[in-house]
Amino acid sequence: MKSTLCRACGAPLTRSFVDLGMSPLANSFVPLDRAEEGETFYPLHAKVCEACHLVQLAEFEEPRKIFSDDYAYFSSFSASWLTHAERYCAAMTARFGLAADAHVAEVASNDGYLLQYFARDGKRVTGIEPAANCAAAAEARGVHTEILFFGTETGREIAARRGQASLIAANNVLAHVPDIHDFLGGFRELLLPEGVATFEFPHLLSLMRHNQFDTIYHEHFSYLALGPITKVLAAQRLRMFDVERLTTHGGSLRLFVCHAGAAHVQTPAVAALAAEEHAEGLDDLARYDAFAPKVVAIKCAVLDFLIAARREGKTVAAYGAAAKGNTLLNYCGIGPDFIAFAVDRNPVKQNTLLPGTRIPVFGVEAVAERKPDYLMILPWNLRDEVAQQMSGIRDWGGRFVTAIPQVEVF
Repeated sequence: MKSTLCRACGAPLTRSFVDLGMSPLANSFVPLDRAEEGETFYPLHAKVCEACHLVQLAEFEEPRKIFSDDYAYFSSFSASWLTHAERYCAAMTARFGLAADAHVAEVASNDGYLLQYFARDGKRVTGIEPAANCAAAAEARGVHTEILFFGTETGREIAARRGQASLIAANNVLAHVPDIHDFLGGFRELLLPEGVATFEFPHLLSLMRHNQFDTIYHEHFSYLALGPITKVLAAQRLRMFDVERLTTHGGSLRLFVCHAGAAHVQTPAVAALAAEEHAEGLDDLARYDAFAPKVVAIKCAVLDFLIAARREGKTVAAYGAAAKGNTLLNYCGIGPDFIAFAVDRNPVKQNTLLPGTRIPVFGVEAVAERKPDYLMILPWNLRDEVAQQMSGIRDWGGRFVTAIPQVEVF
């Protein structure tokens, strides 16, 4: 499935942002018994709309095939992300005076990592999650979960059955939907007249500032900044009244959204961020044109490091079978000859092969057993957490490596 039109404004989509070559779906881990079978690769070529400046990928695989019953990502495996979720629960309850029995929903609720804290406080919660295996994990935590894809029609249906919500969270999902207008229409249907929806997503400005090209993969259809999303919200009779900057995922935004006619007063933070994006050139196509050469420079640096390590007889392993890591490895053409193995805490990913590169994935205990000289942290946004958890590599002189925003050995 391929579109040549901008999913936000419908303008022709012809200008390149960065071309990362051919890549498999980032979370399509290969079972060991299928190691000799082929994989499907798709173009990983991000474009920028010359009319509204939304950076986006064409849709080559529909979400129903990406977010399947055996979806490999479980939010609760990150301790720092659980802390982030618990703090969000306390902050939103205090800021908006949520009643003891308020209805709180989350779209793309995964394994119940966030709603469990609202449920603990007595709130009525509704998770909305298309991946059945993640939904089952949420139900085990006591989080009622609707197994479906969210949109205008399903938002209306849930509101009829469960009631409209005072608060709807949508963390790292807005980028994952090809039909962004239908998706946002669901919030209009499910949200109470004075309710609040919050959207968290990695900020395009952070991606460009810090060379975070590895966050580009087929599950992420859009790469978001304030300008394009403001226009799409308005088309769905929604408006942004506040924005917070977050450190998560290398630099994210949290948008606070309400109905267009709601009483929430817009804060100065919205205009301040819009001014910053303008000052950084996000409304100037030349700024987008300058990004791709930086990506090539990182590829060269990563390969220089791995080639040097190989020639010195050093072994390199990877920590975290993250989607962003699979983008990096496939773009750079790195296989088991340079990275011997990867480890991950998620048992769903263990004893598989990374998509495309076919690097084997084991449990984290493999690091202590095999004692690599270098451990490359692929989910660089969790660098400090991982370095603390895996500090034992220093016992044999092991060192950590990250590739983004530049190659660093520490």
